Amino acid sequence: MKFYRTHILIGVDEYSIQSGVDKIQQALRQELSKYKLEDEIGILETGSLGYFRQGVCFSVFPDNITYVNVKIEDIAELVSEHFLKGRPLRRLILKEVKNNSYDFNYKKRIVLENSGLINPESIDDYLGVGGYEALEKALTEMKPSDIITEVKNSGLRGRGGAGFPTGLKWSFTAPIDSDQKYLVINADEGEPGTFKDRLIMEGDPHKLLEGIMITCYAIGASKAYIYIRGEYKLCIQRLQKAIDQAREYGLLGKNIFGCGLDLDIDIKVGAGAYVCGEETALIESLEGKRGNPRLKPPFPGVKGVWQKPTVVNNVETIANVPSIIKKGADWFAAIGPKKSTGTKVYTIMGDVNMPGLTEVEMGTTLRTIIDNYAGGMKDGSGFKAALVGGAAGAFIPEDQLDIQMDYESLKDFSAVLGSGAILVLNKDTDITQMLYSIIKFFRHESCGKCSPCRLGTQKLMKLMKIIRKDGNDKLLDELLTTAQVMAETSFCALGQSPILPIKSALNNFRSEFLEKKIQSEEK
Repeated sequence: MKFYRTHILIGVDEYSIQSGVDKIQQALRQELSKYKLEDEIGILETGSLGYFRQGVCFSVFPDNITYVNVKIEDIAELVSEHFLKGRPLRRLILKEVKNNSYDFNYKKRIVLENSGLINPESIDDYLGVGGYEALEKALTEMKPSDIITEVKNSGLRGRGGAGFPTGLKWSFTAPIDSDQKYLVINADEGEPGTFKDRLIMEGDPHKLLEGIMITCYAIGASKAYIYIRGEYKLCIQRLQKAIDQAREYGLLGKNIFGCGLDLDIDIKVGAGAYVCGEETALIESLEGKRGNPRLKPPFPGVKGVWQKPTVVNNVETIANVPSIIKKGADWFAAIGPKKSTGTKVYTIMGDVNMPGLTEVEMGTTLRTIIDNYAGGMKDGSGFKAALVGGAAGAFIPEDQLDIQMDYESLKDFSAVLGSGAILVLNKDTDITQMLYSIIKFFRHESCGKCSPCRLGTQKLMKLMKIIRKDGNDKLLDELLTTAQVMAETSFCALGQSPILPIKSALNNFRSEFLEKKIQSEEK
């Protein structure tokens, strides 16, 4: 193993690839080589460093300096100043905002504890930070029922939006006697503005795989599928490489470590439909059919993939499992509120100084997340609202900024954690336009299986076109009533989703809908 006096961690994700990270990294290596520094300064590719809209980013250790928006033309000066003369190139350093530096929250991260710190394409790097120790503990010291009990006691709830207790879900499938059981990981992530699972998989694919292995052992599954959206090219590449490495190291296959566990993992590329985020529609698509939701019951835990018992979990949910098994249920349960334990991963976007990726303790207030982890409002602009949870989420107004971000607290405000997306909107944002875009999205994504959703989304769209020209109380009430009927009668969660953004928009910004006279933009 080679030791370096300095390490440069380069964030390689979809953003930096689009910004030319490969050519910039090549130029950096050539410049260091020119001064014979390649044996002193190591370059390591890692996952997202957590910064959005910052181009190519480097972190330099042990100097603890982060450079952002690095271009090829900056490389010669950067090497000369920082690595030869020991003078950081200040014009490229990530700047502090309002006396608050961007806090990636390394100390309390669970799911993202390795992201941005290790090479996601190296199983040896993962092993070097304690990877697969939880799997070893599970297979050698615990029975499947012990694992389920541990996850139950931890209080872990599904991070895909529903918040259903994870251990309880597993306990429905584990005792079923079947010749075949499946675990399906929902990595479809079709919610607009949501991509935290993509960054988890890009930054630490082996953590997800370890969680999958432990879960399969607990429920008695010998096959797992990662159902992932087709646009996630880098994720697919890194996950496949991680699966191949795990197989090479004997972590997948027949009779793993002689404990009797047979397991294989396959990647299934999604069908590009929002409705496939619903677990039964996902299963239909995975089987090669049109992605329409199934009637429940029976639930997937009893009859799922090819009518066999199947557990469906979200990426972030399963990525928590290794840490729970390794450190114990009590450790995890002590983080966050009693009924919403652990941490939550968020993507923070919109009118903030430092949009990015963060992981914070459940129960952290929305104000703290915006101010401490996103640098506050951009250029001092006033806060108007935050759309929390993606298109199917709720608009949180300024007087609710101190709301605690956890399942139980948000319930009191008719809001949900949802997919972990936080879109921050300034005072100039047109809420009527935001709601129009959301309804337009739902109309487009409706699978058409049931009348309430198929016809309801069409009606919502027509009403919004009229409201944006000449809104009145009667039309607004009809909009809300239509969404309410859809919520009560639609076959799946897609048709039940518009009620949250519509209700929160009208409750908090009704006057804006009545005052605006906006020309409709669409046929």
